[in-house]
Amino acid sequence: MEEVLLSRWQFAITTIYHFLFVPVTLGMAIFVALLETCYVKTKRPEWKKTCRKLLHFFGTLFLINFAMGVVTGLVQEFQFGMNWSEYSRFMGDIFGAPLALEALTAFFLESTFLGIWMFGWDKLSEKAHCACIWLVAIGSNLSAFWILVANSFMQHPVGYTIANGRAEMASFFELVTNHYIVGEQSHTLFAGITTAGFVVMAVSAWKLLHDEESRYAFTQAIKAGAIYTIVGVVGVIMSGHFHTQYLAQASPMKLAAMEALWDTEDPAPFAVLAYPNMEKGHNDFEITIPYMFTIMVHDNIKGEVRGINDLQKEAVEKFGPGDYRPHVTMLFYSFRAMVGAGFFMVLVSLVVFYLAKKDKLFTAKKLLYALPWLVVVPFIANSCGWIVAEMGRQPWLVVGLQKTVNGVSPNLTSAEIMITMIGFTVVYLLLLITALYLAFRFIRRTQITPAIEGGK
Repeated sequence: MEEVLLSRWQFAITTIYHFLFVPVTLGMAIFVALLETCYVKTKRPEWKKTCRKLLHFFGTLFLINFAMGVVTGLVQEFQFGMNWSEYSRFMGDIFGAPLALEALTAFFLESTFLGIWMFGWDKLSEKAHCACIWLVAIGSNLSAFWILVANSFMQHPVGYTIANGRAEMASFFELVTNHYIVGEQSHTLFAGITTAGFVVMAVSAWKLLHDEESRYAFTQAIKAGAIYTIVGVVGVIMSGHFHTQYLAQASPMKLAAMEALWDTEDPAPFAVLAYPNMEKGHNDFEITIPYMFTIMVHDNIKGEVRGINDLQKEAVEKFGPGDYRPHVTMLFYSFRAMVGAGFFMVLVSLVVFYLAKKDKLFTAKKLLYALPWLVVVPFIANSCGWIVAEMGRQPWLVVGLQKTVNGVSPNLTSAEIMITMIGFTVVYLLLLITALYLAFRFIRRTQITPAIEGGK
């Protein structure tokens, strides 16, 4: 059990490091593509010059982030062989296909056209150059799709058969049309848009306070960032709502744990605050809103929602003795941290957009000073979201097919795992510091002066 726990910790640490960069890549690629589209389409010469400078500015930040995402992502696949060889043996026939397609169809697409975009300024026509960054954006999100195809199978297996003690693919079509992907893909996409929009607002706020020459450009940028964030958060809320309703059928234990609902109820209340007690199977303390959980799941004040205790009994009958409950306290509070961060971000972005539109940003200097520090909020929300997604399927590695304890590599020692975990953590920390240093240095030194007097 110690080797399993350490292997889980190692994968969690390296994944969270990697996932700091992934949402920015997904969202910023689209933002830069939209910005270049504005640059190509505009007929105003003075704005065209400013727009191109903003394009270079945010494009450079995107490149720094993209490079870090690639570097931190390389270790992820190696861990399947190092720490999780039993999982790889059992699942390789299915899991390998989307990972291979991710490299062949998505990574090569985005990396190739990113290189052309980087070195193609003034060598390609404006429209061809713009098409390159859109292909990068498509490739980045296609990459996420293939990863989520593999992850969705772990959450909700489809299109497989068990033969020779292994899961083998029976239908590639069923694998890629798994309904679970819809919720994960849409939620990930809009989370990326939200993260990139908030990063744009935070960077623009710092430039507005510390770079007077660049105020015109970054006043426009902070407005665009606010709109982008609002679109992202609204998308996250809507996709999350529909995915929650789907979880009631596909993954009811995860849903019940997210809400610390121990007993099946009709109607079920929503717990605003609770102190789950896993030993006793109930909440020692809770503040609830009657009917709300049922309304969320069924869009109606009537409707049964199954509870953890009943689902545990069903799992024992189906799979044999064992504890099939995820860590309820962790899921309950991670979910609330994610949701709370989302509503906080939409509130901030609405205020920023209103003040920028009314040309009153500098009447709220405290907000401008706070925004660069608040940039951690979307990253906290993203990490909490993946904690809910991945810890919610425990104790399963592949739900209903393989438990986590059965997926770890044999003959691994805790000392070996600890050494590599410390090594990865230190290296990733140095990489993170390097990325932040390069980004901060570039932000401080780059000016975007107005194209004409007064920036009008």
